[in-house]
Amino acid sequence: MGQSYQELIAWQKAMNFVMEVYKTTKTFPRDETYGLASQLRRAAIAIPTSIAEGQARYSSNEFFHSLGRARGALVEVETQLIISQNLGYFDIEQGQKLLDRAAEVGKILNGLVAAIRPAA
Repeated sequence: MGQSYQELIAWQKAMNFVMEVYKTTKTFPRDETYGLASQLRRAAIAIPTSIAEGQARYSSNEFFHSLGRARGALVEVETQLIISQNLGYFDIEQGQKLLDRAAEVGKILNGLVAAIRPAA
């Protein structure tokens, strides 16, 4: 675990995902500024934040738990994206693009979890 969190592919992909979520939520209706748009942004930000925090910890067990928080935030974002799409805040193509990105981040997170999973 000698590398910086910024070198982790999971963190880099999660950061790019945050930027996409921000771009998308800019187009949401004004009355969602403090509602769904804000929740989506907070949950998206929690993904790379949890990865960074966990990597900075001194044990793989703590990193493992932080990655679990990142996964939780990711499924929160996925759920909120589906709700946003169902409300018509963006089209099916945009929604699928975001969900595909979320799935990519999820796969990378799962790989990282598998690599550092503490022994039972």
